[in-house]
Amino acid sequence: MHASGQVVSFSASRPFEPERLAVALNALLPRDCSVRDATEVESDFSARFSALERTYVYAILNRRDRSALLARYAYHVARPLDLAAMRAAGACLVGEHDFRPLIAGAAGPAVRRIVRLRIEPRGALLRIEVAANGFLRHMVRAAVGALLECGSGRRRPEQLAEGLRQPDRPIAAATAPAHGLFLAGVRYAGYDSFAELPPFGPSAAGGALTGLTPFP
Repeated sequence: MHASGQVVSFSASRPFEPERLAVALNALLPRDCSVRDATEVESDFSARFSALERTYVYAILNRRDRSALLARYAYHVARPLDLAAMRAAGACLVGEHDFRPLIAGAAGPAVRRIVRLRIEPRGALLRIEVAANGFLRHMVRAAVGALLECGSGRRRPEQLAEGLRQPDRPIAAATAPAHGLFLAGVRYAGYDSFAELPPFGPSAAGGALTGLTPFP
């Protein structure tokens, strides 16, 4: 999994200038990890437990030919997908549900509330955005796997809805691989870390949808 809007909190043993922290960390971190900004927060703030909502994005490259440049960031699906069926299935997931049928071996409370699920084509990319008050382990990947089964005709959207109403019976959909998944943002009271770069998010030119022109 990748992240473009991850948030980290920590306590320091001595005072320092927060605005210099990002510069200092970026000088030490490896090239595949960077810090956008840093600020001082209240002592009871927790990056994990103070979160109100998290947003994940899953990227699918839906075309016959794979892409060498996108291999790390998008799941390649060569077969055509029925976007209408996937959206109908996604609508079944929105709201508060017990997601145990979707996630094999889920332990403990499994009720979560998905507040938004969007499926948007962007050229040959299919962008699935899921926001919820909390997520179970592998929840987004399991949801994407079920959506793909509906999009390929292996499962009807109403079957997914019926499966969610039977918490003791697994839906048994294949879990999508991790490399297409991004943590795009975490929302707190007064702050949202959501951030994406093309081709997965809005382009700099007025938020226009981006395709795959630069990505052979």
